[in-house]
Amino acid sequence: MKRKYLEAGKIVSTHGVRGMVKVLPWADGPDFLTLFDTFYLPGEKAVAVERSAVQNNCVLLKLAGVDTVEDAQALRSQILSIRRDDEHIPAGMIFQADLIGLPVRAAGEEIGTLREILTMPSADVWVVRGEKEYMIPCVPAFVPHVDPELGYLEVRLIEGMQTDAN
Repeated sequence: MKRKYLEAGKIVSTHGVRGMVKVLPWADGPDFLTLFDTFYLPGEKAVAVERSAVQNNCVLLKLAGVDTVEDAQALRSQILSIRRDDEHIPAGMIFQADLIGLPVRAAGEEIGTLREILTMPSADVWVVRGEKEYMIPCVPAFVPHVDPELGYLEVRLIEGMQTDAN
């Protein structure tokens, strides 16, 4: 079942003295988060965005009601979420949250469950755990098609993907 809210990033610090926060995005890039007018704090508490800007690999946000550096500091380490039904999310977009926990198959046989997705410079790497652990680069040669609606993920394994961990 798809989640109603998707974690979008973490507030990592304050910016300036007028209540701006710096968010480390959990998206393909920081620009994606600038599309949203509302984020959700834990407990589904909606907070409106007054201003947003990209700074390097982060997003600077001025949130409504957060007007001082002390207000912003109180939000540090909070996770910001977006609502899946928001009009800014393109149809067909796949989120990591929809993939984590799905069974993974190789040559039609289940090898484990997708437990984690590591973001690496050249490609994401899927960590699959079952009887054995595998680290699978998420590139077309090894992950030819991703469709969470199937209820499983299909991969192609080669020698060296299995780790020493159990």
